[in-house]
Amino acid sequence: MGPKTLTQKGLATRQRIVEGAAAEIRERGVAETTLDHVRARTGTSKSQLFHYFPDGKEQLLLEVARHEADRVLSDQQPQLGDLTSWPAWQAWRDRVVDRYLRQGMDCPLSGVIAQLGRSTPGAQAVVSELMRQWQGEIAAGIRHMQGLGEIVPALDADRSAAALLAGIQGGVMVMLATGRIGHLEAALDVGIEGLRRR
Repeated sequence: MGPKTLTQKGLATRQRIVEGAAAEIRERGVAETTLDHVRARTGTSKSQLFHYFPDGKEQLLLEVARHEADRVLSDQQPQLGDLTSWPAWQAWRDRVVDRYLRQGMDCPLSGVIAQLGRSTPGAQAVVSELMRQWQGEIAAGIRHMQGLGEIVPALDADRSAAALLAGIQGGVMVMLATGRIGHLEAALDVGIEGLRRR
């Protein structure tokens, strides 16, 4: 059942199940989280759970992936949406580093996507949309700074945003593998400094 066919109360119940499942996955990991855990946490019956997620755990995991992808962006606000000065860019950089420091060694979104299978259309769509929105916000900040004369107009904002985002993602992967945040900090610092030098 799609969210568009639900009542306001139904939408709230469905969202409560998604948020409960996301919290369970953050605490237990995706492999250890069962539908029974989600039911217990959210106070829903088996029939209720399957009413909102008739395809079972895979459908619920896809909604959790969307929820976690939204959190990646919302955790960077308001700084990500306000890249209007160099101090604002520094504040965003600090926000990104802080977000991943707080997250630690477990990335709920990566875990859920891995469980779903990166090649499944639903999982690909979630990640693609996250990257599109994130890159778009960074590119908007670059364009704003170009309008202020702080970044040269000839710079390709979309390509530069893509490179900065790729650096962030690489830094996050290194952090998840090693527990060290330095690569993420370096990617942000060098990327932002590269924009300033131009």
